[in-house]
Amino acid sequence: MNVQFKKGVLELCVLVLLDKQDRYGYELVQKISEQIAISEGSVYPLLRRLSKEGYFTTYLKESTEGPSRKYYKLTHDGRAFLHQLMKEWHEFTNGVNQIIKEGVDND
Repeated sequence: MNVQFKKGVLELCVLVLLDKQDRYGYELVQKISEQIAISEGSVYPLLRRLSKEGYFTTYLKESTEGPSRKYYKLTHDGRAFLHQLMKEWHEFTNGVNQIIKEGVDND
């Protein structure tokens, strides 16, 4: 898949996954990787940036499989940002799909 496509949707994927439940970084990487081939290194800088912007809070939770894990929790601002991104995503994909449909219909 095109790298630019991935970069554009990664933020949205992370926010959507955190809207349902708190998750730790590697769990997010695994969940996204089930659908889209991504590297671990692309998610952590995004998590740091979105935390810094106030879209997540973080907390440590004990793990039975090693050291404590840092969990990310969506804030009220994060949820509002997610809803804004979802609206933009739907407008964008509808526009692209319309252009593709017109292009295919003209062949």
